[in-house]
Amino acid sequence: MKSHDAAPALDDGVKDSRGWLARLGAQEDLNFLLTNRIPRIAATRLMGRIANIESPLFTQLAIRVWQLFTPLDLREAKRQRFTSIKDCFTRELKDGARVFDARPDVFASPCDAIVGAMGTVQQGQVYQAKGFPYSTAELFGPTQDASAFEGGRFITLRLTSVMYHRFHAPADGTVEHVTYLSGDTWNVNPVALKRLERLFCRNERAVVRMRLAGGQPIALVPVAAVLVASIRLHWLNVLLHVGHPGAHEMPCSAPHVKGQEMGWFEHGSTIIVFVPKGFELAEGITTGAQIRAGQALLKLLS
Repeated sequence: MKSHDAAPALDDGVKDSRGWLARLGAQEDLNFLLTNRIPRIAATRLMGRIANIESPLFTQLAIRVWQLFTPLDLREAKRQRFTSIKDCFTRELKDGARVFDARPDVFASPCDAIVGAMGTVQQGQVYQAKGFPYSTAELFGPTQDASAFEGGRFITLRLTSVMYHRFHAPADGTVEHVTYLSGDTWNVNPVALKRLERLFCRNERAVVRMRLAGGQPIALVPVAAVLVASIRLHWLNVLLHVGHPGAHEMPCSAPHVKGQEMGWFEHGSTIIVFVPKGFELAEGITTGAQIRAGQALLKLLS
């Protein structure tokens, strides 16, 4: 006689799946603990000093250790030998390694990245992860008006530590203003984004306001993170970092052509892209997609 009260036995596949999920959850907890429960600013400054040590032997050893734990691939790098860890972080690529979509209606990705949260700016609110909103007003700072992007789109682009760290102009246009906002250096990985509210608004960041050749205003917001020693913006010839307290207003008039290098992070981090109404997502741009600098990110509607 069969009993209908006993729970059905789990097959080995289901057990393995649940075990893997449990292990993944434990790893995420450990990652969160190690990267966010340390003296972040002190660790970031220390990383900046270590990264600037000019010793080819030390650098070669550090890169080999780095490659043991990450999929760091330097085959596209213009040079294969580096004088410091920073030299490797901010490496240039071989000519032709990144080709920018030349179509005039295409807004290209400014960097190599994994696509994170994206969507429409609604009542000045956007999301860093599901259920974790933040306001454009707080992100841009008290001196900047973000209303130009109401009803437009935002896309979060996350750079990992092994990626190409330079970023480029997504279209022809002129940079008109930069606001540098000093802040904390929380890790901005997906684990932290699901646990810490308004994370991007807490961290060090620069708000780069640009006007495209067609007259549309856009904004790129590079956000620093733990161990990111600095953000370099070439046209200002200023190194923005946690020892440079903000907010700082830097009006400018810096013409750029699509694909022109704008600056770099000295580690992985995030760039949040804002565009006004009139743009649609390019094909293949979805959360979790890995993209390259120059790839079509958005298209201007006719």
